[in-house]
Amino acid sequence: MRRHRKGGARFRQDTPPVKRARVNGEIKAQTVLVIDATGEQLGERSLPDALRLAAEAELDLVEVAAGVRPPVCRIVDYSKFRYDLERKEKLARRNQVRIALKEVRLRPKIGEHDFAWKLDQVRGFLGENAKVKIAVTFRGRERERPERGRQLLDRIAAEVAADGAVEQKPTFEGRSMFMVLAPTRTGRAVSRA
Repeated sequence: MRRHRKGGARFRQDTPPVKRARVNGEIKAQTVLVIDATGEQLGERSLPDALRLAAEAELDLVEVAAGVRPPVCRIVDYSKFRYDLERKEKLARRNQVRIALKEVRLRPKIGEHDFAWKLDQVRGFLGENAKVKIAVTFRGRERERPERGRQLLDRIAAEVAADGAVEQKPTFEGRSMFMVLAPTRTGRAVSRA
């Protein structure tokens, strides 16, 4: 039996689920540090006493700091508490600078026009505030002359010095030599993904 999803597209959740806090009867500790709805500390209380205070205020007892002894619990409306938490996380993600890693591949015997085209590509990626991994792939007897690849990478680093700085120096791994350039200008990332 096949199950069809709505619209035929796969379900993708954009926001990761918020870590769920323990509420009311889910709290395990016998004594808790209680903070009321106005933010005033009520001190250490037994769990039944704290639950009674929350019930009298017609609110929930939410464990906000489980890692300390005694755990800190707050008397709040849980749905509003969760909404505020999700909103803060969403704002934090929105203001986060995203830096992508793009890759440009070269060969040691590259022509001048091809080199210029690849150089423009590297400058474009650095202009979009993306890191660039440059790989020079060696085949056959080309592997006997790794200095050609290093010269090529050094030439690229010198050409784009105004836009990007070398983050990882050239390293030889297997049949390829790699170098990573990071953008020097800071700004908001533009995603082409």
